[in-house]
Amino acid sequence: MTAIKHALQRDIFTPNDERLLSIVNVCKAGKKKKNCFLCATVTTERPVQVNVVKVKKSDKGDFYKRQTAWALRDLAVVDAKDANKNSTNLHTQQDVPVPKNGRENPEFDLHFEKVYKWVASSTAEKNTFISCIWKLNQRYLRKKIEFVNVSSQLLEELPKVAEESVPSGENQSTAGGDEESLDEYQELNAREEQDIEIMMDGCEYAISNAEAFAEKLSRELQVLDGANIQSIMASEKQVNILMQLLDEALKEVDEIEHKLSSYEEMLQSVKEQMDHISQSNDLIQLSNTNNMKILEEIEFLVNYLDLSKGHIKALTDGDLSSSKGIEACTNAAEALLQCMNVALRPGHDELQAVQQQQQQFKDLREQFARRLANHLNNVFVQQFTQTLTLHYRRASYHSVYGHDQSSTLAQHSAELTLPKHLPFHRDLLRYAKLMEWLKNTDREKYDGLNKNYVDYISRLYEREIKEFFEVAKIKMTGTSKEGKKFATLPRKESAVKQDLESLHGSSGKLTGSTSSLNKLSVQGSGNRRSQSSSLLDMGNMSASDLDVADRTKFDKIFEQVLSELEPLCLAEQDFISKFFKLQQNPALPGSVMADSIEVDGGLLSRQHSLLGDRHSVPSEKEEAGIIRSMMIKVFRCIEPELNNLISLGDKIDSFNSLYMLVKMSHHVWTAENVDPASFLSTTLGNVLVTVKRNFDKCILNQVKQMEEVKISKKSKVGILPFVSGFEEFAELAESIFRNAERRGDLDKAYTKLIRAVYNNVEKVASESQKTPRDVVMMENFHHIFSTLSRLKIACLETERREAKHKYTEHLQSYVIYSLGQPLEKLNHFFEGIEARVAQGIREEEVSYQLAFNKQELRKVIKEYPGKEVKKGLDNLYKKVDKHLCEEENLLQVMWHSMQDEFIRQYKHFEGLIARCYPGSGITMEFTIQDILEYFSSIAQSH
Repeated sequence: MTAIKHALQRDIFTPNDERLLSIVNVCKAGKKKKNCFLCATVTTERPVQVNVVKVKKSDKGDFYKRQTAWALRDLAVVDAKDANKNSTNLHTQQDVPVPKNGRENPEFDLHFEKVYKWVASSTAEKNTFISCIWKLNQRYLRKKIEFVNVSSQLLEELPKVAEESVPSGENQSTAGGDEESLDEYQELNAREEQDIEIMMDGCEYAISNAEAFAEKLSRELQVLDGANIQSIMASEKQVNILMQLLDEALKEVDEIEHKLSSYEEMLQSVKEQMDHISQSNDLIQLSNTNNMKILEEIEFLVNYLDLSKGHIKALTDGDLSSSKGIEACTNAAEALLQCMNVALRPGHDELQAVQQQQQQFKDLREQFARRLANHLNNVFVQQFTQTLTLHYRRASYHSVYGHDQSSTLAQHSAELTLPKHLPFHRDLLRYAKLMEWLKNTDREKYDGLNKNYVDYISRLYEREIKEFFEVAKIKMTGTSKEGKKFATLPRKESAVKQDLESLHGSSGKLTGSTSSLNKLSVQGSGNRRSQSSSLLDMGNMSASDLDVADRTKFDKIFEQVLSELEPLCLAEQDFISKFFKLQQNPALPGSVMADSIEVDGGLLSRQHSLLGDRHSVPSEKEEAGIIRSMMIKVFRCIEPELNNLISLGDKIDSFNSLYMLVKMSHHVWTAENVDPASFLSTTLGNVLVTVKRNFDKCILNQVKQMEEVKISKKSKVGILPFVSGFEEFAELAESIFRNAERRGDLDKAYTKLIRAVYNNVEKVASESQKTPRDVVMMENFHHIFSTLSRLKIACLETERREAKHKYTEHLQSYVIYSLGQPLEKLNHFFEGIEARVAQGIREEEVSYQLAFNKQELRKVIKEYPGKEVKKGLDNLYKKVDKHLCEEENLLQVMWHSMQDEFIRQYKHFEGLIARCYPGSGITMEFTIQDILEYFSSIAQSH
């Protein structure tokens, strides 16, 4: 155990500046035997910390490691479980029960935050460890630990056991007894050291003869004792005098105490009076404090729950028609809202006066909200009544004098403009703050006004917009029978009168009630008929038939319609946002509806009123949805009317869809830049889908008509109608789509049309009987190539190169085919020679063939003298002239190409003669110069 203790001190506790005082080998009770050591240690630095440390042997090597440490001050009980008959409680010194078995018990318990049960390897080690714990407790903790079941015999033997437990070879400082001896030792002071030195100097022999030195000290001590006794006896007189003085002093003290007692009795009554005065002052101070608090509460209630008489009068009888009256009512409504939104302190709402004031505020709010709603409802009705009355008078006038309504409407609206509602909006915007107040105080009446306004204004806009579109249709179609067929007449006098009667019948109803205005319905639009012009028609029309002026007029009218609708919708949406306070921007600080302000310790919440919890506040996204819903109801007739107008334009001329696509795309793009989610942007986007559908239908119709084209079998083909039509279409489209946003749609249409043109040109060329296929392909692809080169359409660059290739290919094919006819036998002869060479016969051996000898060659050449060749070329020129059309003017190009091809063939024939018939001297009957003269004279003669 000594070696283990030494190893633990060296390896574990010395690096931590601790000293190991005691050790015991233990294992946990009732479990598998895993031995460990409990160590009692103290730190070497002050203040001294006493710990109980659990040390365990490592599983990985033959060394010990520190596992757990407990502070000794956390130890509550040490239970030794001693089985001796005379066991006692060391802390209480009372007898404790003894187990029946009288054997030694190595078990003991340590009570920290929980009870740890241990079994020591021997009872002696347990007793030694408990002894060390007891000493450390006595020295550092002053008996704070309770020791139970420790025998009294062990208590007597503890010091001895502690001394025996220290090995002879160990440092004595590690034992508990040494700790006590160190505590008893006292160091000599300077005076004691000096006295000892003087004494030692006087007795030099003290070291050599200790007995003599001791005897001398004894004698001196006796002398000093005698002197002390004599001095005491001599001072007895002085002691008696001192005692007398003490007696006199005691008498004086008694007299002073008696006087102090009398003084205290005298001051007792004064003290009681002062106590009463102090209590009175405290009560006065408390009363003043309470009065100040009551005054503060009253001032708070008076200042923030009091509405002036002027505000009350404005709310009950204020003029809502004049600007001053509206301003007064607005200020009064804001003051009322502030009073109702004051955050009351605890207990205020139980006061009867406060309850009465709040009830008065609620009554004022409901009364003013009802009055405001009725007034605004009357303003809506008055505006609509004035407009309908104007229509009624106009309809009555035309009915009396028998004027045609369509012509009168066209004359009256010559400028094609929509009525502006700016004065009406300006008048209503004066009530914007009151509408905001109504929105936050009475949502039901606010929603009712919202609904009634939409009902009234939608009927007004419906009439104005329908008349506007009727004028636009009349301007597009003119006064012809066809125009009257397309245009829809305005509603008659009876319809206007019926609107007035229904309006007056519903105007008396309160805001929020169901209005009879919902009975109005939008006029249905006519069915759309696909009646369009085609590329074939354009190819057969003259410039006057195309009527470019009509298309330009349609474009201007359509642009004017969109230009009038756009500001109308934007102005109405802006008005609805401002008047009904549906803006998405948060309220500015300092406004009436600011979030909250603090006044004299009281919090005024303006956003949530006393009754505001009944209605949830819409978010910005929801308010934007409300604006869109209102706009859809107000302008419910715009989209059907626009679709009818588009259908009419498409019936007049299918190519009007190009104008409409460009204009509508531009306005959609502009509207999306302003607000992508606005009503205008959404509506124009929906209409744009219809326009795009008409445009695609127009393109598909042109493709279909190309596929159905039929060519006369008795006349030459020339430039096909749809080829000329494509040229006209491309010129028109390029002029319309210049700098347009939807250029991609045109590019896709170009691709569809050009592929259809190419396919149908090849189809017609294959079916042609009067004109050779190569001529049809050559002329039409040359025309396409010229058109694409002139217009420079970027997306058709590949098709342009393809057209040039096809034109060149079929030109060469036609030239070669045509030149084979005037010199037919000569061509056949040289083709036979080329066939023999291709079969492997050497060129110089061809003349040995019977069918291709020199004699046969001379015979063939004699059949084609110069006059015969010129005659054949002249017939060829006439034949080519019959095949080619005058529109494309390719005769001279074709004749020049034939000349080049003929010269090339001539040179090829001369080369074959030179290689296959060397030294024969055989030559053609005509030369290259003769060929040039032939071609030139033939061209000039025609």
